[in-house]
Amino acid sequence: MKSFKRTICFASDKERSSAIETKTNNPSCGGSLSVDDHGDQTDDLDDDDGDGYRLSMKSQNLQWAQGKAGEDRTHLVVSEEEGWIFVGIYDGFSGPDAPDHLLTNLFNAVFEELKGLLWNTGKAESDEASGFDLKKWKSGCDSQSFELSTNPTTSEFEHSDFLKALSEALTKTEETYLKMADLKPELHAMGSCVLVMLMNGEDVYVMNLGDSRAIIAQKTGSSNLTPHQLTVDHNTDVKEEVERIGKEHPDDDEAVVNERVKGYLKVTRAFGAGFLKHPKWNDALCEIFRINYVGTSPYITSSPSLHHYKLSPGDKFLILSSDGLYQYFTNQQVVSRIEWFTASFPDGDPAQHLVEEVLIRAAEKAGLEFHELVEIPSGERRMYHDDVSVIIISLEGRIWRSSVNRL
Repeated sequence: MKSFKRTICFASDKERSSAIETKTNNPSCGGSLSVDDHGDQTDDLDDDDGDGYRLSMKSQNLQWAQGKAGEDRTHLVVSEEEGWIFVGIYDGFSGPDAPDHLLTNLFNAVFEELKGLLWNTGKAESDEASGFDLKKWKSGCDSQSFELSTNPTTSEFEHSDFLKALSEALTKTEETYLKMADLKPELHAMGSCVLVMLMNGEDVYVMNLGDSRAIIAQKTGSSNLTPHQLTVDHNTDVKEEVERIGKEHPDDDEAVVNERVKGYLKVTRAFGAGFLKHPKWNDALCEIFRINYVGTSPYITSSPSLHHYKLSPGDKFLILSSDGLYQYFTNQQVVSRIEWFTASFPDGDPAQHLVEEVLIRAAEKAGLEFHELVEIPSGERRMYHDDVSVIIISLEGRIWRSSVNRL
């Protein structure tokens, strides 16, 4: 696992948007990570990652970045050698512990589950392995040019294996969190939405809990970009989710109150939040934080939605974000904004642009000027906007990441 510990940078959790940077097409353009240009790194210092591995900044083929914004956590890992991208967005609530646990543990759990599927020893021994080159796909070469995995073809059975591995990794990560919460009961009040995307060549695997979204921006002919949502929203705006909770709690007339589960939580599926999953974890909390738990069935679950999607030449961008973005934008507005911005400012950062637009719209909604909103102390900002984290992957080979917090 030596090649899986290289850190590019850790994004700050200051109020302004933050971004990862490595070699970019335009050094003055912050927030862009080039994954198709493999020029030498300028820093050749060795790094000890704490696990006994000495890592050369020039020799490693994996690029790794983590970021924090309020209770949002983002995790981006790019393997040039193996040809895959991992993205995790963890939108926490009631405290940072659950998203922090996901940030620390979920990728490692995914790595263990995918041994032999996504990464194996055969790739390192092959001189014919294709490089990490998204531009070849964009320019119209055949699918094998874009195939970044160790195996140029993936069967339907293997697709299900990938999805099962993601789900198993999530289950094991939550089990360790709940065990930790048994020792610190207040952790049972904390939880997180989960969005994980694994792109392996032209195959995209998505897992989600809650209402963070993954969207493909598609172009057909001469028409403008249109959105295709890969994730399923799990919140009380979804009729089927509310009906499911009602069926599991027929004796509880207050299972969903004011569009919130037990009057507390908008999302209907989440990581952690044990007090909404079993009465013993609810009883472990201080009385003031307990709900009136009726029966023993869970109110919310950690059963994720899983989806496999095969990229096509018409796919231009993959947009992953926490739900704070969609409080002010529809899916169509998001892809239209990206299309306009990237055409108008080719060297600009569309993720940062979207985050700034959220702040502008939040300010307008509150009757404030933009500068008045950003000058509000962090702890008071939560009444104006949610945390927002956005990662945009261009299939031309660039990645942008930007975040803003409300805490």
